[in-house]
Amino acid sequence: MTDENTHFGFQSVPLGEKQGKVNEVFRSVASRYDLMNDLMSAGLHRLWKDALVSTLRPPRDRPFRHLDVAGGTGDVAFRILDAGGPQTHVTVLDINGEMLKVGAERAGHRYEGRIDFVEANAEELPFEPKTFDAYTIAFGIRNVPRIDRALREAHRVLKPGGRFLCLEFSKVDVPVLDRIYDAYSFNVIPKLGQMVTGDAESYQYLVESIRRFPTPVAFARMIEEAGFRRVTHRALTAGVVAIHSGWKI
Repeated sequence: MTDENTHFGFQSVPLGEKQGKVNEVFRSVASRYDLMNDLMSAGLHRLWKDALVSTLRPPRDRPFRHLDVAGGTGDVAFRILDAGGPQTHVTVLDINGEMLKVGAERAGHRYEGRIDFVEANAEELPFEPKTFDAYTIAFGIRNVPRIDRALREAHRVLKPGGRFLCLEFSKVDVPVLDRIYDAYSFNVIPKLGQMVTGDAESYQYLVESIRRFPTPVAFARMIEEAGFRRVTHRALTAGVVAIHSGWKI
């Protein structure tokens, strides 16, 4: 694979084409994205996101400015706002406008003045350096064409002492369970996608993209190379997902 190519699932595609292909995947599934998450994970994605926010621990007694990237539907942002105090503000950033529309509709007037939605690219964040107290990205980093660039941008926009947290699918590390998980992923999830959204191909891509993602150790190295320190990762549900953490020091 050359520097001008990247992965789109198991395919090799020109780097400049990946973002458009990813955008089309999420345009296709936006309206039923959360329903599909429930069906695919048997509801576990809710517990994983709860664990992410518990790890973040947004303060209840002081201003806290947070950036949630690839969080269009608001799932993580709403949890952070509920957990934090009245001075917590979350900016939800997503490259896909359809996903952001879903999130804005779900938010309604519930978090008036405490949330905003921005359509932009994780590789080129439209914010000044040292703007945010924390940054989260849940199940989104593997869809970024240049992950290293997105990590550097995360580091740039965080204040000193700011925290980076990433929730992402990982590597199942339990014998036998890993084969069951593979069989379920490749044989069941695309069929669920076809039944619920009429789109099996998008979910085939999502499954393949999970398998192409770096191991937790390799991803931790990438986070460190972006400038973060005290980098750790914690496996959940036998390694199906992991929470990655790093600090800007």
